Amino acid sequence: MRSRILGTAVIIGLLIPMGATAQAATAPPDQIALPAGFQPEGIAAGPGPVAFVSSRSSGAIYRADLETGKGTVINKGPGTPSLGMETLGDKLYVAGGRAGDARTLDAKTGEVLQNFKLTDKASFINDVVVTKEGAWYTDSTNPTLYMTPLDGCGPVTTLPLTGDIVYKDGFNANGITMAPDGHSLLLIQSNAGKLFKVDPATGVTKAVDLHGEVLTAGDGLYADGTTAYAVQNQLNTVAVIELNADATEGKIVKKLTDPRFDVPTSVAQAGDRLYLPNARFNTKPAPDTPYDVISVQP
Repeated sequence: MRSRILGTAVIIGLLIPMGATAQAATAPPDQIALPAGFQPEGIAAGPGPVAFVSSRSSGAIYRADLETGKGTVINKGPGTPSLGMETLGDKLYVAGGRAGDARTLDAKTGEVLQNFKLTDKASFINDVVVTKEGAWYTDSTNPTLYMTPLDGCGPVTTLPLTGDIVYKDGFNANGITMAPDGHSLLLIQSNAGKLFKVDPATGVTKAVDLHGEVLTAGDGLYADGTTAYAVQNQLNTVAVIELNADATEGKIVKKLTDPRFDVPTSVAQAGDRLYLPNARFNTKPAPDTPYDVISVQP
């Protein structure tokens, strides 16, 4: 039996504020199941309450409704990896890992709009950020950024990285995002645990002073104004970094973790929540291995 008393619902003898019941009924899920065996790596959010998750095995792209947690594969992939991603309008930009390529997809249909061969060298195209100039891709093997035109017309721009960054064995440049000035780029070097500011006109890098902190196992990177979120995959942690206006220095002000994290690799923001896919690198993949995306409050 249910009755109403001054805007309060009485349910089986319990007083529950009406706003709380409405909020509980519409609260988005904080855990989204992915197809079994999917092997996720990258994530991108929007426009609207949707997220796209990439597969590092098949290259498939899964689109999830963040309000319901349900979704579908919109592109089966080329059989080579899909890694870091970003959306702009109705386009989805995808880094191609060891295939040395990048793809632009229609975010609604999953149709491949453009394919770009970024390099013929052995490479690992790891992540992407979209600016007004184009889509910039990191290479974890070669000290180079690649830019593809947003309209799909014109050549690929190759930008050698110089300055403070020093490539060595293992994964180098990984996650990439915009700096607070809206022009420069920020990238994380996984094997050094360092954050760098990059001039996209010259390729010159400057280490961001983190006051002795090291971003061990740094992977995905996302910035919202002067706040940057750096995923530390094997540590099951997201470092929250407050940067100064010109991103020459930053301070880790918080470390986010969750018992449900299982080697998250990348991060996207939708509304007031962060979304991270669990790559589960420490679990041997099989066709029936479960994978998911975890949502947390920043």
